[in-house]
Amino acid sequence: MNCPICKEPMIVLELNEVEIDNCFSCGGIWLDAGELEILLEGSNKRGAIIYSMKRDTSSKEKALRCPVCNKKMDKISAGIDKVIKLDKCRNKHGFWFDGGELEEILFMAKFDEDNKILDLLKEIFKHKINKGVK
Repeated sequence: MNCPICKEPMIVLELNEVEIDNCFSCGGIWLDAGELEILLEGSNKRGAIIYSMKRDTSSKEKALRCPVCNKKMDKISAGIDKVIKLDKCRNKHGFWFDGGELEEILFMAKFDEDNKILDLLKEIFKHKINKGVK
């Protein structure tokens, strides 16, 4: 699968039941449908984050094409404390996160300290995702 931003091939990283397609050129991440919900399991704010996702018809950002079906994706506003703009496939193939956007969602998620998925993400991306940990 190629990155919808820079068109470079993405690398698939596997975390339990989730395959994260990661572009090492631009830092973007593709999650297939249902994978975000799996990543947010155990989060104190999972429901609020999922419920906050709304189509943003006022966005002036260029529409990206889904790396699965090549159709233009919708811009989505998501977030609790801060609004983050994501790209969502209109055919429900998944979500595109520009570099840093998945981390922002995870910060908002308020995970417990012993979350295994969060630990794996920290190791894979070498980021300090623990800002969102209680």
